Amino acid sequence: MQDEPTPTELIKAVADFLRSEIAPAITGHNGFKLRVGINALDLVARQLTLERDSDSAETARLKQLLGADGPLMALNRVLSEKIAKGEADLRTPGLSEHLWQTTMDKLAVDQPNYASYKRELENRTNS
Repeated sequence: MQDEPTPTELIKAVADFLRSEIAPAITGHNGFKLRVGINALDLVARQLTLERDSDSAETARLKQLLGADGPLMALNRVLSEKIAKGEADLRTPGLSEHLWQTTMDKLAVDQPNYASYKRELENRTNS
């Protein structure tokens, strides 16, 4: 076990420093590239924070849905093959919910400020 700060905390600190201290002074194409880099650091921090729980939940849903065991990648491959063969579709019990939650979990990492994502989170909270 490593001492603090954690990798996530380090990444966030670098991103915050670049965002607040460096980015305001950089313009043009280099400013754009800097913002892309900052966004990449933010994405990695979110992935480190959220990946383990979302992968575990996705694996559990797939095991239930497929009635099979295995690692996440293999279970996703099996589901993809079933969909491609027409053996599973949106009428398959639990599939729609699984795909929806998997999409929401991926958006939490990739695009947490996406307006439609925020609206769906709010809708689910209010339901």
